[in-house]
Amino acid sequence: MDKPYLVSQLGERLRSALQTAHRAHSEARADARSGAARAVNLARGTAQRDTQARAALDALDAFHPRPLRKGERIGLGAIVEVENEEMGQTFFIAPVGAGEELTLPGGDGHMRVVTPVSPFGRALMGKRPGDVVEVVIQGEPVDWTITFAA
Repeated sequence: MDKPYLVSQLGERLRSALQTAHRAHSEARADARSGAARAVNLARGTAQRDTQARAALDALDAFHPRPLRKGERIGLGAIVEVENEEMGQTFFIAPVGAGEELTLPGGDGHMRVVTPVSPFGRALMGKRPGDVVEVVIQGEPVDWTITFAA
């Protein structure tokens, strides 16, 4: 699996989010000069989003996933496939970008980004193919079997 391609794609999404956050902050800061309390609060909120977007991009820039070695437990940078009785899903465990959907090279499918602190990411960390994990989805526990990890 081409992990650098996935990281690059996620980086494009995060850069776009940073540009949007920066534009929103610039506009809110200009409005805040009027002194209206609402505008000042909005400027503070957009400044925080701008800072968070920058931090996410910095974290991704420092992220260099490698292939899992045979028998190695699932960790940051892993691509993991899970199944239950109804469906299967593929995840990329990254330090940031939870919820983003990435396209596989050549457009051959999709995978969702999870972070180690997200419910799925937390459940998968430290596990191996063949393990069963429980994740609560819409208030209901669902068992997933790990079928592949790379």
